[in-house]
Amino acid sequence: MRKKTFHEAYMETLYDIYYNPEYLNSPRGQKSKEQLNYHLTLENPIERVTYLPSRKTNIVFNFAEVLWYLSGSNNLDFISYYNKKMPLYSMNKKTLTGTAYGPKIFEFGNAKLNQWNRIKNLLTREDIDSKRAFIQIFDASELFVSGNIDVSCTIGLQFFIREDKLYMSSVMRANDAFRGMVSDLFSFTFMQELMARELHLEVGEYFHNVGSIHIYESDNEWAKTVLEEAKNHNGISAFEFPKMPTGNNWIFIETVLEYEALLRKDQISMSKQDIETLDLPEYWKQILLLFSIYQHIAYKRDMDHSLFQGLLPIYQFFVRNKWFNYFSTKQKEEI
Repeated sequence: MRKKTFHEAYMETLYDIYYNPEYLNSPRGQKSKEQLNYHLTLENPIERVTYLPSRKTNIVFNFAEVLWYLSGSNNLDFISYYNKKMPLYSMNKKTLTGTAYGPKIFEFGNAKLNQWNRIKNLLTREDIDSKRAFIQIFDASELFVSGNIDVSCTIGLQFFIREDKLYMSSVMRANDAFRGMVSDLFSFTFMQELMARELHLEVGEYFHNVGSIHIYESDNEWAKTVLEEAKNHNGISAFEFPKMPTGNNWIFIETVLEYEALLRKDQISMSKQDIETLDLPEYWKQILLLFSIYQHIAYKRDMDHSLFQGLLPIYQFFVRNKWFNYFSTKQKEEI
C-alpha cells in the first residue's frame, strides 16, 4: 500500500483488516482478526495523524510517548500519567521493558550502546549510502523471561540517505491496527523527522513492515464506528501538521522534558505567558502548551483557557475532540 498521509493509510488498513482478515485467532486468549506480512509506504511522513472525530486521537499521549522514548527512560510513572492502562504491562509496577524503546535506542544491552549516535556518525562521517544504519529494539532475551507480559513489538528501525532525503523503514513483529498503529507511526515518523532535521536533510518516505497486523475483538465496535464515519469523509484535512525546526533539536527536547517532568509531578503550573517567554522555537512551545493543558485535565482542575487559545488550530481540534466534555461542561473526562 502506498499513501500520501497516515490518515489515508490508516483508514485503508483498518478497512482491510476489519472486512478482509486472513485469519481469526486468539493469541494469549485475545480474539482478533489478522493479516500477515503487511506493508505500507507513507509519501509524506510528517502528516502522521488521523483526523476522524470518532477515533479521538490523543495528541498529548502521542507527543508524550515519543518524548518518553527520546528521554531514554523506562520509568512507568512517566508514561502511565498519560495512559492509565500502561501499568498492566509492567511486571514490577515500576518500569517497562519491551514497551520502553528509549533504553534500547540510547543504552542498548550491557554495553549501553547509543545506537542513535552511532548511526548518525555512520551516515555523516563514514558512508552516506550505508545500508547498516539500523537501530535494534527487540532483544532475543525478552523471550527467555518467564511470564514476560511486555515483549517489544518493534524489531528495529533502519535509516537511509538517498538523493538528499532521509528515508526510514520500521520492522515490527506485530502491530495493533486500531490502537497501536496510531501511536507507533507517530513516534517512528517523528524520530525520522528529528534525524532528518539534525542531518539537514529533507524527509523522505517512510516504510512500515509488520509480521502480524490485527484488530482485537474488543475494539470491533469502535473500529466499525470509525469506518462508518470514514464513508462520509473525503480524507482531506483542513490542517497541515507542523514541521520540526531544521537543525539539532536536542537542546529543545531537553528543555521540554525538564518542564514536562515538573508539570507531570505537579511541581509547577505554566501560563501561556510563561511558555511564550521560554527560549524555544514555536514548535516546541506548542508541545508544552499541550502538556500544560493536560496537567489541568489530569489533576481535575478548571482549565486556563488561554492555554487552549494559544494552541495552533490543529492541536485545538485534537484537544477539543478528545476532551469535549471538559471544554464544554467542565466535567473532567478520564483519559
